Amino acid sequence: MGNSLQGKPSADKVRVFANNDVWLEANAVAQLHTTAQLPHIHAAVGLPDLHAGRGYPIGAAFFSVGHLYPALVGGDIGCGMALWRTGLKAHKTSPARLEKLLGSQEGPLPQALLAQAQPELAALCHDAALPLPAAQLAGSLGSIGGGNHFAELLACEQLYAAPEGDGPADADAATTATTAVCAALDPKAVYLLVHSGSRGLGGAILRAQVEAHGHAGLAADTPQAQHYLMQHEAALRYARLNREAIAQRFLQALRSDGLPLLDVSHNHVLPATHDGLQGFIHRKGATPADVGPVLIPGSRGDYSYLVQPLPGCAAALNSLAHGAGRKWARSDCMGRLAPRFQASALRKTRLGSTVVCNDKALLYEEAPQAYKAIDSVIASLLEAGLVRLLARFKPLLTYKKGGQPCC
Repeated sequence: MGNSLQGKPSADKVRVFANNDVWLEANAVAQLHTTAQLPHIHAAVGLPDLHAGRGYPIGAAFFSVGHLYPALVGGDIGCGMALWRTGLKAHKTSPARLEKLLGSQEGPLPQALLAQAQPELAALCHDAALPLPAAQLAGSLGSIGGGNHFAELLACEQLYAAPEGDGPADADAATTATTAVCAALDPKAVYLLVHSGSRGLGGAILRAQVEAHGHAGLAADTPQAQHYLMQHEAALRYARLNREAIAQRFLQALRSDGLPLLDVSHNHVLPATHDGLQGFIHRKGATPADVGPVLIPGSRGDYSYLVQPLPGCAAALNSLAHGAGRKWARSDCMGRLAPRFQASALRKTRLGSTVVCNDKALLYEEAPQAYKAIDSVIASLLEAGLVRLLARFKPLLTYKKGGQPCC
């Protein structure tokens, strides 16, 4: 267990961006190096939220040439974050009122919202031969899912300096997006953050790939690779549609309108150029730094930061942390926390926010104590010259799972 200095190359093609205040699990660093040795991988980056995954590290990005690896992307293709500004005012509401308005957001999407989503759902099903039927995809639409997925209502606690026009190279559109988002920020508003993905679709795509090709990956110029990329694009579209559906059902429950500010995926493989080479960026729990501003959330009960990517991100494969990063394995959380905290105590946070999670195991697995401190992650990005702060948000309510309360 140890740390790498920010941006210091730890092998000829591996870089870890984490300062000495960020704890890095030895197994996560080992996974990063092992994955970097896959054939066709030319560069690998570990971000300060780096932690061990199932065979491949999370909080990492990899650049390959002539080859792509579906197993490296994983089963939640398109998982990402969407941020909305609601019409609610933070000083006119409270966590208790928000919880009462939301009630339970489980079950099928309301019919009116499902009808709004149907044209895009039909289009993406038409464009790709998907391993799940359209009816199943419709049934999952608007659901958050388990694990670390959530929806969160936040207050804008601090606005920093206005953005500067020096975003990533060749990023005019990204700079324009940053300016537009900052212009839309209202320090008095309540914001809605949605973190979810492609639900069962990404997992079904991955299972089919692994059954057919194992973990060896695919040569980019083959029909098999093109078939995967077609399904992958459909999963990206479905994940975006799912986040929009979640946002719309939450806004409906809150009796509020909403303005979408950003939607960014952090699990995908995309064409890219690095060091003059044409290839593919695989992001596994890593936020792209070439699409405009991004939100990097803490664990529930911690702050979230809106940041502007800077030109230094090129050294990090145009990637940033996607959150705080796990500190403890899920299987360890109950044993570590149950002797110290009753479930009811974990429904209130040190910042005064409320947690809606009526799954006892999930309540402990996703406790803030199981994650790194978001401020240390953000500090690493700042010290490495990767980002500029735009705003800091404080949680009011984190929704993970409704239904009947657990004990």
